[in-house]
Amino acid sequence: MSIPNIILYDIPSAHPRVAWSPNTFKSRYVLNFKGLAYTTKWVEYPDIEPLCKEIGGAPTRNKPDGRPHYTLPMIHDLNTGIVVTDSLNIAMYLDKTYPSTPQLLPPSAWPLFRAFDDAMQPLLAPVYPFALPLSQRILNPPSGAYFRETREKTLGQMLDALLDGAERDPAQWAQVKASFATIEGWMKTSLADDAANARFFGGAHPSYADLYIAAYLLWLKTVLPAERWRDVESWNGGRWAELLATLAKYETVV
Repeated sequence: MSIPNIILYDIPSAHPRVAWSPNTFKSRYVLNFKGLAYTTKWVEYPDIEPLCKEIGGAPTRNKPDGRPHYTLPMIHDLNTGIVVTDSLNIAMYLDKTYPSTPQLLPPSAWPLFRAFDDAMQPLLAPVYPFALPLSQRILNPPSGAYFRETREKTLGQMLDALLDGAERDPAQWAQVKASFATIEGWMKTSLADDAANARFFGGAHPSYADLYIAAYLLWLKTVLPAERWRDVESWNGGRWAELLATLAKYETVV
């Protein structure tokens, strides 16, 4: 890689790898896959909104009360001066701005990837009772306090109680497994001519959809107890463990 000219803003943790968030890891995977030179700047949760406002990062959605909601990932491309938020927007921007790098989202398929992005959020919601409380525990104090306060307000429930309820209810873990079975079904449908050997949504090479799934898998691997993660690794014939292993070279944190 050349001298870093792109800044990726990410949320730190006490985990040895520091990076942990599935949303920011989508963009990290994309940058590493493309071989683009970048550097990471770490931002605690309470500092995200002030930073976005300072450098021109757009809100990604509105809060329930109508106020703008600012989130990471965010990149600042020093080559162009452009600031981009939202992992899908970042991937589209990087494909368009750096066409000589490996492409992840053919422009003709952008609407489909937007639909995929929208569909994945409710589909993966069953992981939240397990992963959100455990994520809070690995955050640095400023982010940990912010994360607990905001998530408990949104959920209307204490994070510890959320996790305890999930651990006591086998049906909730079964829902997580069912979600990944659905994802595998989509993958096989997209490669119907060779469904038995389908490794990626994009065929022989990864697409943004594969990096999206890998980011969530890496999050689960980071925060779940070892026995839970071993269960995930065993699902769907070991597909998800294989996907992470195949993409491991793009996990680098710089």
